Amino acid sequence: MASFDEDIVREYFELNGFFARQLRKHSVHSRKKATEETVDLLVHNPSAPSDAPEPNFQLFSSDMVAIRQAIVVVHGWQQTRVTPAILKSPARLLEFLKKGVLSQADVLFEVEEGLLEDVAAYRKILVLPGLPTAEPQRNECLELFKAQGVDGVIAFSTILEDLLRHVEVNHSYHKSELLQLVRVLKVYDMVQAPQMRLF
Repeated sequence: MASFDEDIVREYFELNGFFARQLRKHSVHSRKKATEETVDLLVHNPSAPSDAPEPNFQLFSSDMVAIRQAIVVVHGWQQTRVTPAILKSPARLLEFLKKGVLSQADVLFEVEEGLLEDVAAYRKILVLPGLPTAEPQRNECLELFKAQGVDGVIAFSTILEDLLRHVEVNHSYHKSELLQLVRVLKVYDMVQAPQMRLF
């Protein structure tokens, strides 16, 4: 299912003005678990200003304009045992992220020597099934990822919301099956674009 996760993330970055290519596909080995397939994308935004302000650590679509280039590791929700109950519980989600993702963070961003000229020039962005929404779990989670050398995290919900916002019902997306499917779902009122929340 890694290709499905990759398609969603690739479309997201391309819709936000990035060029995206697959850096490599590899397996992450763990002593206790079966092998998990992880996808790396190399993304480059040629229109990002060189003097852009530093983006937030938890990334949203508004932060994309400040990112020039990044290595993106997609830790998809299909390849793990993430259930709706885990996603809705900040404590259980934090525990899952500690055991299932943080333990592999150093391996996830390893780049073969000679593959990139200056690896340090690329941000390390991790796409996750979700992040805790309640404090103190959310802050603890973000601090743990920072300590592991990750430069930014983005949740699948952020990516999906942005795709829903970008897809227009009166536009054909014949070169993208994913965007065409979202368009068809919107045409038949099966999904609605996320609404702005007023406080």
